[in-house]
Amino acid sequence: MVKIVGIAGSLRPNSYTQLALRVAAQRLEALGAEVEIIDLREWQLPFCNGGKDYSDYPDVQRLRDTVSNADGLILATPEYHGGVSGVIKNALDLMSFDELSGKVTGLISVLGGQSNSNALNDLRLIVRWVHGWVIPEQIAIGQAYSAFSPEGKLLDEKLSQRFDQFAQSLVENTRKLRGVN
Repeated sequence: MVKIVGIAGSLRPNSYTQLALRVAAQRLEALGAEVEIIDLREWQLPFCNGGKDYSDYPDVQRLRDTVSNADGLILATPEYHGGVSGVIKNALDLMSFDELSGKVTGLISVLGGQSNSNALNDLRLIVRWVHGWVIPEQIAIGQAYSAFSPEGKLLDEKLSQRFDQFAQSLVENTRKLRGVN
C-alpha cells in the first residue's frame, strides 16, 4: 500500500492550505493510499539552526521518522510574498537527504490573489535538491477565499478534476518509482 504524508505550511486557523491538503488526502484515500497529515500547528518545532541535534525538541525526530517511513509526500503551502511559507521551509530544513531523498512528491499552493507558480517552483527546487521526485501535476489555488464552500468542499468542478488527476498521478508515480503496490 502506498503511504503518503501530507504537510501544510500554514499555521492559520481555518486555513485554506489545510483545506486543500485535506481534499488531496481524501482523493488519495479513495484510491487506496494510506495518508497521514502532519499538522504543524500541533507540533513543537524550533527554527532550524543548521545543526543536526534537536534533542530538546522531540517533535523534530517525530517529523523525521514520519517522513522517513512514507513512500511519498504532499507539500502544501500558502504563497507569501511570492514564495513558500517560512513554516514549510523550516519543516523541510529540519530534515535531510536521509528523510527526503527518493520521496515522490505532489505540490499544492494556495493564495489570496491570482494563481501563479512561484511557491510551486520554490518547492520543486527544494525537493529536487534533496533528490526527491516531484510529479508533473501540481495545484495552484488562487483567490482561495472563493474556492471552498463553508463546509470545505471545492466549488469549481475543474479544480476538483485537477485534484483527482493529482491524486492519480501521485499514487501511480509512487508505485512506479518506489516499487510499492
